Amino acid sequence: MKKIGFIGLGIMGKPMCRNLLKAGYQLTVCSRSRTNVEAITSHGAASAPTPAAVAEASDLVITMVPDSPQVREVLLGEAGVIHGARPGLYVVDMSSIAPLASREMAAVLAEKGVRFLDAPVSGGEPKAIDGTLTVMTGGNAADFEAVAPVLSAMAASVTRVGEVGAGNVAKLANQIVVALNIAAMSEAFVLAAKAGVEPELVYQAIRGGLAGSTVLDAKAPLVLDRKFDPGFRIKLHAKDLANVLQTAHELHVPLPFTASVMEVMQAMLADGCGEDDHGSIIRYFEKLAKVTVER
Repeated sequence: MKKIGFIGLGIMGKPMCRNLLKAGYQLTVCSRSRTNVEAITSHGAASAPTPAAVAEASDLVITMVPDSPQVREVLLGEAGVIHGARPGLYVVDMSSIAPLASREMAAVLAEKGVRFLDAPVSGGEPKAIDGTLTVMTGGNAADFEAVAPVLSAMAASVTRVGEVGAGNVAKLANQIVVALNIAAMSEAFVLAAKAGVEPELVYQAIRGGLAGSTVLDAKAPLVLDRKFDPGFRIKLHAKDLANVLQTAHELHVPLPFTASVMEVMQAMLADGCGEDDHGSIIRYFEKLAKVTVER
């Protein structure tokens, strides 16, 4: 499986493609942004005009686009992958979408003999760049074994968590934990700052204890330096939480804390901050307490 197609060359897709090229795969790419296509073809990839053309040139097609409607369009739309697919083609959707949407698209593709897996990622742009993403995969066990080497070229951890859709369930769980961690960190640092204690010293004091976490170590230094350029945009995390809450409602699972953080993100979106990093939700709490958290 050396011929890989990649559709979607955004913040995550571009560095993921570079790592596939470094691993020796033959890559054919497609994206709405011509500039992003040229950035990858300059490293040795080929380009194709449509998702269908990508499928025709590939053994495995990876999609990395914002949400369920975009995945459905590139896979099943008028010029979608399905129209260039042959029996035995693998499709791995690495977007973060609703689990039900993954299962629906898998069923349609299966009618043409296409093997579908959902494999959303965690780690953001920094880990996409250095090839240490965490991949949560749903799909047939044999199909997972077939595609795992390709996924490993972009990741430090690749885990099968169940059948199709299970990968996105795991990603929804991941996004709950990340969102609540950032909100908890924000409240804690705002409290410290309002009490006249340096948040930087509070961070150093708690990071080695039970309150320490990967999220805390990734986001606290950026918050303290007031760096809110996107590693993962608020609008995308809000999209993920919308999928979380939709799935939870379908399953009659109450998620009161997640719903509260979703409302914080909605307030940030209303303030025009959707393009900022999700760590910037601390500004919502700062505004309420009339304090700024910084070094």
